[in-house]
Amino acid sequence: MAETKTDYYEVLGIAKGASDAEIKKAYRVVAKKYHPDMNPGDEEAERKFKEAAEAYAVLSDPEKRAKYDQFGHAAFDQNGGPGGFGGFGFDFSDMGDIFGDIFGDMFGGGGRQRNSNGPMKGANIKTTIRVAFEEAIFGTQKELDLPLKDECEVCKGSGSQPGHQPEVCGKCGGKGQIITTQQSLFGVVRNVQTCPDCGGSGKIIRYKCSNCAGSGYVKSRKRIQIAVPPGVDNGTNIRIKGKGEPGINGGERGDLNVTILVDRHPTFQRQEYNLYSSEPISFTQAALGGTIKINTIEGEIDFSIPAGTQTDTKIKLKGKGVPNLKNPTQRGDHIVTLVVQVPENLTEEQRNILNQYEQATLVETRPATDSAGTFTFGDHKRRKKK
Repeated sequence: MAETKTDYYEVLGIAKGASDAEIKKAYRVVAKKYHPDMNPGDEEAERKFKEAAEAYAVLSDPEKRAKYDQFGHAAFDQNGGPGGFGGFGFDFSDMGDIFGDIFGDMFGGGGRQRNSNGPMKGANIKTTIRVAFEEAIFGTQKELDLPLKDECEVCKGSGSQPGHQPEVCGKCGGKGQIITTQQSLFGVVRNVQTCPDCGGSGKIIRYKCSNCAGSGYVKSRKRIQIAVPPGVDNGTNIRIKGKGEPGINGGERGDLNVTILVDRHPTFQRQEYNLYSSEPISFTQAALGGTIKINTIEGEIDFSIPAGTQTDTKIKLKGKGVPNLKNPTQRGDHIVTLVVQVPENLTEEQRNILNQYEQATLVETRPATDSAGTFTFGDHKRRKKK
């Protein structure tokens, strides 16, 4: 009885309508899980690994996938089947290319060899600067003092004393890499390692430059101007191209990545592009209304409040918030919460005035009674105590 084969989509754990990217991603997961190097001596894992490779070989090929979707496994039956496509066999000696293309150096080989002697971009540098709350909102200029590498003026970056040249590494032949191959279930797997003798440069320096100790670079402190744009927030990253480490073999310099740290403000809080604050007002200002002073990020402004303003009343000052980082002409709002302050430590005169106000309020709000002492609700007006 012929062995029943598992559906290829089920093997990779994907739906029938999966995209090419989803197929490739699913194969990476399954192949990594059951790779023989990760499961030495496990025959079941080796079987599933081979099964996943077979499924990927079919589903990653548009023509084979179309035949499989129409006829299933019979499309690849060497004896012919309903689809009659017995010619679609599997040659697992070619799977090393597929495996290497997907996994690169994940398991120590199979990836494309890069030229370590070609131009390479220099390393990026990371640093932080601290700015005041107002500087983050309106933008500012900052100066950084950083130790940066430059090409050695004596050896011109070669690392060798003048009059001498670096020699080609005899261990790697100037490639900077040691390449070994081994036979695996899916063909020849190539293992690429950095040459231990030359450190990947492909060159051996016999006579090191006394100025740079053979590194080819000299470190010195540099002052760099940083333009902090309006609207930056805490944690914003600014990239300055070409201000990182120098490149290798004529490659371009790396970049300088600056992370912004914003100081807290004693009055204002920020949420995205809006500002929030609270403003105290007196009892009489709340009761009588009038013009009050409100503190904004740009200074004090006059604002008129109506009589009877309650505590926790919120005022929106449109366009008084934080500029949009991408479009500084657009700004958020400033939300101000009014807080009515109850007077403390009253003088005797103030107490008398408030008592008179209290008595007047009681008279105005007390219901009228008739001669019999019963309540009558006529046309008198009762005013709610504020």
